[in-house]
Amino acid sequence: MTWLERCHAIYRRLLGKPVADLFLVDLIGHTRNFGAVTWLGEPIWQNVFDIWVTQEVISEVRPTLIIECGTNRGGSAIFFAHLVDLLGIEGRIVSIDVEKMHDRKHDRVDFLIGSSTSPYISNIVHGYRSGTDGPVIVILDSDHSQQHVAAELAVYAKFVTPRSYLLVQDGVIDRLPIFRHGRPGPLPATREFLAQHPEFEWDRERNEKFLITHHPMGWLKRR
Repeated sequence: MTWLERCHAIYRRLLGKPVADLFLVDLIGHTRNFGAVTWLGEPIWQNVFDIWVTQEVISEVRPTLIIECGTNRGGSAIFFAHLVDLLGIEGRIVSIDVEKMHDRKHDRVDFLIGSSTSPYISNIVHGYRSGTDGPVIVILDSDHSQQHVAAELAVYAKFVTPRSYLLVQDGVIDRLPIFRHGRPGPLPATREFLAQHPEFEWDRERNEKFLITHHPMGWLKRR
């Protein structure tokens, strides 16, 4: 056990919780759950540790298609588009939400309005998937209820290409007491999905890179 690991063990015994969880709760309160975080002036509403890991994944995978369920204010879709621009690859971002809450625009981004699990939307996304032969990343960040996440996994997991990733966001709902009102959330749906889909594995090392995350057990890699 390293010196740092011994310190963490001592704090766990004294405080009853992992130090990382205690810090994350304070950070969520201080940043209003990252609600004021921006990317080049665009409201992105993401945990900055998690979005850094996301850019690492995009850089490694070099996707030709990123499918995002949950547009909200549109900042994350613009962030993905800028990364693809910087990487100099031919890639598109398809972002889906049930309502339009922004006026973001980018040549690489197509915003779809409708339920991510509806046949209408899933058929459109299938068309995008059929139109690319490169890597595909899927990010689930819409309705975080267990039932909806399970439905999205059933629809969108098949679009993920081998050695690429599916990210299930905000499993922190099932971990931190401050989010208990949203339970059951993504984590039960993710665990059930992994148990039934051996073609996917949890990338724990990537998930725990910075110790704190909004997406515990969120990074799922297709074998």
